[in-house]
Amino acid sequence: MRVNSNGNVLIVDDEPNAVKVLSAILSADAYRVFESNDVESAIRVLNKRDIDAVITDLKMPGKDGMHFFDYIQENSPDIPVIFLTAFGTVESAVHAMTNKAFYYFIKPPDYEKLKGILSRAVEQRLLKRELETLRRKLSAQHGPNRIFANTLEMVKIFETIEAVKDSASSVLVCGDTGTGKELIARLLHYSSLRSEKPFVAVNCAAIPRELIESELFGYEKGAFTGAVSRRVGKFEEAAGGTIFLDEIGELELPLQAKLLRVLQEREIERLGSNKKVHVNFRLVSSTNRDLNAEIQSGYFREDLFYRINVVQITVPTLKDRKDDIPLLVSEFVKEFCILENKMLTVTDEVMDVFWNHPWPGNVRQLKNVIERAVVLAKGDKITLRHLPDGFIPEQKKPRACGSYKTLKELELQAIKDALQEHKGNKSKAAKVLGISRKTFYKRLKELQII
Repeated sequence: MRVNSNGNVLIVDDEPNAVKVLSAILSADAYRVFESNDVESAIRVLNKRDIDAVITDLKMPGKDGMHFFDYIQENSPDIPVIFLTAFGTVESAVHAMTNKAFYYFIKPPDYEKLKGILSRAVEQRLLKRELETLRRKLSAQHGPNRIFANTLEMVKIFETIEAVKDSASSVLVCGDTGTGKELIARLLHYSSLRSEKPFVAVNCAAIPRELIESELFGYEKGAFTGAVSRRVGKFEEAAGGTIFLDEIGELELPLQAKLLRVLQEREIERLGSNKKVHVNFRLVSSTNRDLNAEIQSGYFREDLFYRINVVQITVPTLKDRKDDIPLLVSEFVKEFCILENKMLTVTDEVMDVFWNHPWPGNVRQLKNVIERAVVLAKGDKITLRHLPDGFIPEQKKPRACGSYKTLKELELQAIKDALQEHKGNKSKAAKVLGISRKTFYKRLKELQII
């Protein structure tokens, strides 16, 4: 059980007086101290208590401090170990530090310095603990299938997903590139009764036209040159689960006709075969096109549109759900900090830039910008300098080294502005600049102004 303290510290030393003195000093500094006089009892404490740091003697009867250090490295490598010994040697110190000991003191230590080192050790341990907690939290949220939102538009989408998640009806997800259409499709699948079955995603825009049919329906051995064995298509792979046709508007008309037949009959024929294979799947499609306009232009079948558009979900652009930006930024920063083992916050200036940016690439662009910033950040904050070119307003850009105007250039510009403002009247220009007419003429000559 953890109580309010600066941390839980285990002291291991075979000298009772040494343990007593150090325990009193650390307890006065609000540490919760556990004591052991040998390695065996120290290991038992370590296995029962939530220890944040260990201070151990090196030379002890039986198993020594180095043996205990090796045990910690093998079983709890994130616990920092500080050595404290009266029998220090260069060899033992080098061995301890090269094996990732946190620090090495010779008795009697400088207790103020020891407390400072211990404070850093406990802080490091707590940061690692927080990172690990975030890792577990993220992995428990379906990894890449998470959607962060609290705006009214997104809440309505979540309500629609909840209503139709267990239906067999087809769903069409519409929205601009980068808005998270595939995340919506995955959320539909993984929150449904089909979640234990496959989720098969097909990017219709990325597969060459001559290969898309064989990808969807599969083929028999010898169906064409290079078909050296039978291959199961995506519809069969999705048996009992969900097939997601991303950018379905990219399919050519002949393939649209075949897809319509599959949706009507729930049967497919592999290329090179005349045998029908029953398929059981739930179809979710997406598009960034206006399919009604595509129908009018003759590029998309109207009957197929009605088949795939039983339920339509339209995902708003990021600029239409700006209230979600702080939440998205916070979650993406956490996610990439975990990957990079960092702890970062975002400055108010950066949040202002994010709020006012048009985000043509939507959530995907925001996520990429955050990833870049986390990777580049060296301190504890994400600042304007970590953003890509084009994000920082001109007036907020840091001035590059060597780009400052010289005093002579500033003076020249001031004189020119004064002359222009007063239509070449030198007396008035000199007066507004706060110098005499004689001085003004002298500056004109020196600066070679005619």
